[in-house]
Parts: sequence; C-alpha cells; structure tokens
Amino acid sequence: QVQLVESGGGLVHAGGSLRLSCTFSGPYFSHYVMSWFRQAAGKEREFVAAVSRGGSDVYYADSVKGRFSISRDNANKSANLLMNSLKVEDTAVYYCATGTPVPKSEPRHYAFWGPGTQVTVSS
Repeated sequence: QVQLVESGGGLVHAGGSLRLSCTFSGPYFSHYVMSWFRQAAGKEREFVAAVSRGGSDVYYADSVKGRFSISRDNANKSANLLMNSLKVEDTAVYYCATGTPVPKSEPRHYAFWGPGTQVTVSS
C-alpha cells in the first residue's frame, strides 16, 4: 500500500555534507510523521530525526542535533534529511520510515520502511 524509497547516499569525507531524500507512494501521506533511522554495522537501528505531519515540528537525536536538518514537502509527498558536518560515526545505512501520526523514537512504531541508502563517511 505504502512504498518509501531513499536516495542520496554515498561516500563523503568527514566534515562534508549529504542530502538524503525519501519519496512516498500511496495514500494518506499527510496523516503520518516522517522519520529517519540509521543502522551501523553490528549495531541496533537508532532514531535520527522526525518531522510532524504539517512539517512545523522537528525532532532530533542528540547525536545529530545542530548538524542534521529534516524537512518535508506534502505537495510532493517527500521528506529530506540534510546532513552537515558529517563524522565517521555517522556511517550507517539510513532508512526512511512512516506510519505513525505522532513522533516515536522506537522502530517498532513504524509500519512502513524504505530499503535504505548507504552513507559512508571517511576520515
């Protein structure tokens, strides 16, 4: 019913920037929070950022606050994650997630996930 596809991942040097995008296909885009999670090799999936249904409220993990910026475009049914001042520790597969009307930091609350996009930050 709902499909998410991420794009924009790649290889970047520490201190650089990347912009991730997530496109939504299906109904009721504006009913859902849009969120980003990431999972590094050998670690659990962790919350990165979320944006409210209307786009006016944003939430960030402490590890990325001040460096990452999340936004959404309800007209185009998409969400973006601008990542600045990237660190080696940001290396992970980044996933777009949706399906809850309120922001949640635990993956189990999200019904729909993209396949992920790899972000690798080199020193």
